[in-house]
Amino acid sequence: MTTLFQNFFKKKQLNRVTKDFPEMPSIDGLEISTVSAGLYNTNRDDVSLFYFPEGAIFSGVYTKSSTRSVCIDWNVKANRKDIRALLVNTRNANAYTGKQGLNSIIELAKFFSDKKKISNKQILFASTGVIGQPFPLAKVKGVLPNLIEKLKRPIKLTWIKQALSIMTTDTFGKMSCAAVQTNKDFINIAGIAKGSGMIAPNMATMFGFIFTDANISQEVLNKMLKRNIENTFNAITVDGDTSTNDMVLLFSTRKAKNRIINDINSKAAKDFEKTLYEVMLDLSKQVVLDGEGAKKFLTINIIGASNDKFAKEVAMSIANSPLVKTALAGSDPNWGRILMAIGKTNERVKQEKIEIKIGNSLITKYGMQVPSYDEQKVKNYMLGDDIIFDVNLNLGKGQFTAYTCDFNADYISINADYRS
Repeated sequence: MTTLFQNFFKKKQLNRVTKDFPEMPSIDGLEISTVSAGLYNTNRDDVSLFYFPEGAIFSGVYTKSSTRSVCIDWNVKANRKDIRALLVNTRNANAYTGKQGLNSIIELAKFFSDKKKISNKQILFASTGVIGQPFPLAKVKGVLPNLIEKLKRPIKLTWIKQALSIMTTDTFGKMSCAAVQTNKDFINIAGIAKGSGMIAPNMATMFGFIFTDANISQEVLNKMLKRNIENTFNAITVDGDTSTNDMVLLFSTRKAKNRIINDINSKAAKDFEKTLYEVMLDLSKQVVLDGEGAKKFLTINIIGASNDKFAKEVAMSIANSPLVKTALAGSDPNWGRILMAIGKTNERVKQEKIEIKIGNSLITKYGMQVPSYDEQKVKNYMLGDDIIFDVNLNLGKGQFTAYTCDFNADYISINADYRS
């Protein structure tokens, strides 16, 4: 599997060279294109198209926000067993846009369906950007003919262009891929994502688009996405804010030559699902790595909770704490903030049982700081980029791992100037 995770903070910049990106495969049955509609008043690509000439099956997971974009309301009614296109725009979230936003989607769907002789129900939409601004229908509709004309099978360079085109405050395109061998046949998986701020998925402005050629049933595909979302895209947070537009879409063109995967308990299904999980987790981590202004990546492992649900609650309480995240930014081993975040959850912890480790250093045991605690050693560890907190509540077998980043002055600057 190819990843951008290693040595990331040394390369966090838009002008990455091509070799820094993974060797993305060409998914049989998928064509892509991207163009500039001038949504940013620059020449950057800001509208992209994914097209399936012979159709694809798909599964989707969406934000649980009650103020969600009209794109999501549209997508949940789509034909999951025969989808033909996904149209993505940046700069405008098409959220809280009333009838104008909905009518814009209807008009775009009609234009595209007339061109390709397909049904409106075979087209998906994804929008990201500013909430509450009128949708730029004329600009987006104006580039549709060019988007359609430029469609081609994806190669590495076009995947990069596609990943860059869906960014807003992101600083790099997020891509991941893998191959699965089933008997003598190979199945390809390729995914791109975007997200940097407003990230606390509750399935942020976060997208995950994953494509495979696996010969697989729609029912199994749907189960795999739903049961792997919790420990990947729903295990990350940047700032605790759930977007109006979050979505993760998983498509399969079913062009691979493997025997159809229609039993989720089969060996082929388990091999495919394991690799799919790795791609989803890699994309999720890249979203955190690119958190607005982020300088540090934090993994929070919770074990010994009374159940997995409470383990996640504790992990996310730590991950979303501004006090923990600012201490992380300052490389300050103020472990009392971790203890605070544990205590404010609904998990009825017992103080004398809590064990906290930062890196390899045990800090608390038997309800107090351990006598061997060496704060300078822990501070030196926290000067690094990749930090791990381990918490054992010693209450049961529940466990969960969450991923987040630090809060620093750059986050405030980026969001203070977001609409400038």
